[in-house]
Parts: sequence; structure tokens; C-alpha cells
Amino acid sequence: MSTGRRELWVEEPVGRRRLPDPVRTAAVRAWLIAALTLIQAVVAYLFTLAGSWLAFPLVLSTIAGTVVATWSVLDVWVTRQVWKQRNGVVSEPSSTARQLRRERRMARRAAREAGRIRKQRARAARRSARRGETVPEAAPETAGDAPAQVPAGELGATGTGRQGAPAARAGRGELSRA
Repeated sequence: MSTGRRELWVEEPVGRRRLPDPVRTAAVRAWLIAALTLIQAVVAYLFTLAGSWLAFPLVLSTIAGTVVATWSVLDVWVTRQVWKQRNGVVSEPSSTARQLRRERRMARRAAREAGRIRKQRARAARRSARRGETVPEAAPETAGDAPAQVPAGELGATGTGRQGAPAARAGRGELSRA
């Protein structure tokens, strides 16, 4: 049931992202201080033209206001840089945030891979337990490493291979799976 009329309020996509809260508050503060200083400078100029005795104190306070306005603009810049270093990614290879994000991503991947390996080993142990086979204890491996293959003739007196891992007992002509 369209009447063909346009709605009163139409949202349009914004060209830029919204500033982070600390940066936005610093920017609003800087704009207010700069606007008040500009108004103060115009009033001081008009008082000077009128020859009022209030012109001199107003000029001095305008100079102080200019220093404060400059300081507040620098505060916006510093706040923006600090926020980017802590939370955002600067488009530079030396960005602290990018390095931290990369380290977290690598840690998550390593944890997922370790979880997958644990699940695979548990499944293999359950499968072999159902078949009645004995599964040799495997040495803990790092993710991505292949299990060590030790020839039968190179076993030491303890029954372990070169790396201290228990030797794989091949039974019934089957290959052991890692």
C-alpha cells in the first residue's frame, strides 16, 4: 500500500567513520575553546575601537585564550595518536596494534590446531580400543611436526628411539597412525 510519497527522514550513509569517544570529546572541547577565543578577540577589537577601558584586560585574556586553544588542538592530536596506538591499526608496518593483533591471531590458530590434534588422537585411541588393539604412547609433538620414524634395529636398551620416544610396535603388519 504505497502512496508514492517520500519519507520525512531518510538516513544517508556517512562518508567517514565516527571518531572514537575520547578523540571526539577532545575535539568538541577544542572547538568550543577556539570559538570562545574567537568571539573574545572580536569583542576586544570592538572595545579597542570604542576606546573602552575594558579593551586592555580583554586583549590580555584573548592572548591567554589563544594559548589555551592551541593547547586543546594539540590535545586532540595527541589523544588521536594514543587511541590509534592502543586500539586501532595505523597503516605502517611498525604499528603496535597490528603486531599485537597478529600475535593474538597466531596464538588462536595454534590453540585451534592443538585442539584438533588432541581430538584426532582421542578418536584414534577410541577406534583402536574398540578393535582391541593396543596403542603405543606417543611423545608430545609440536603442531605440524611429523612423528619420528625409528628403524627397528636402532632401538636402545630402554626400548626407545633416538629422541627418547617409545618405539612403535608394529603388530599384524599395520602401520601406526599419528
